[in-house]
Amino acid sequence: MTDLQTTTPVTPARKTRLPRASQIRKRDQIGWLFTLPFLVVFIAFLVAPLLYAGYLSLYTKGLATGTTFAGIDNYTRAFGDPSFRKGLWFVLKFSLVVIPLQMLVALLAALLLDEITGRLAGFSRLMIFLPYAVPAVIGALMWGFLYSPSFGPLEQIASLFNVQAPFLLSQGNVFYGLLNVVTWQWSGYYMIIIYAALKGIDHTLFEAARIDGASSPQIALRIKVPLVWPALGVILIFSLIGTLQFFAEPQILRNIANGSITPDFTPNIYAYETAFNYAQFNYASAISFTLGFVVFLAVGLFMFATRKRGGLFS
Repeated sequence: MTDLQTTTPVTPARKTRLPRASQIRKRDQIGWLFTLPFLVVFIAFLVAPLLYAGYLSLYTKGLATGTTFAGIDNYTRAFGDPSFRKGLWFVLKFSLVVIPLQMLVALLAALLLDEITGRLAGFSRLMIFLPYAVPAVIGALMWGFLYSPSFGPLEQIASLFNVQAPFLLSQGNVFYGLLNVVTWQWSGYYMIIIYAALKGIDHTLFEAARIDGASSPQIALRIKVPLVWPALGVILIFSLIGTLQFFAEPQILRNIANGSITPDFTPNIYAYETAFNYAQFNYASAISFTLGFVVFLAVGLFMFATRKRGGLFS
């Protein structure tokens, strides 16, 4: 008997048609069209004001001399200005306290929420994140009511016990009063960043640790915290940039602070007062750019230090 072998015809593979150069160009044009609204807003409300402020900072304007080119004279004046140095020193001290406090509160909240399951977890995340959803101006007004020595709830509670409530915006307490406001405002946002990083960790690591006898605190300290270091580094940079530009909360609370928040309280407040109360727009622009240089230098030094150590962000 003869075996018949059937052969399956080989179908030639289809050639994939690469897009033509015109198609690629058209696709790129469509992409730019979608980003055009953002670019217009970005250039109109960020790039153009920055360029104009930089132009103003290079000139001086006087009633007798008119507008004259000053070069870097406004910048040298800013670095030698005691009011600018006073405000800068305050935000640096404030950063050394508020940034670790915010990171600690956010980290503890994220670790706690990572252990909670069910509907309570979603509700807790919302309640902790909710202060960030409140605009800074509205939040400052709310805290101004709470801190008020005449009709605030703290004063009312203290009067029931015939004690004197501390005024948290007085000369000696304004640092701690603002510390509370900023921590309340931003810790929820930083908590979400850390919580998202925790959810990206492979949970088999936790299961293996539990099999080896590790407790929940040990897992949190020895596994979770080291693995969210990159998120903590991002939070530190965000906090550093925001705190050095501290403006909204003290500016809103000045009206009830009884003089403890001065016109040179922070560099941004000093620039605002210089521009809109004394009409020195050129010098105010130089102050703003000088502060921007300090922020850029601080963030750059931090990035360099962590990169050299090998890896807060790795």
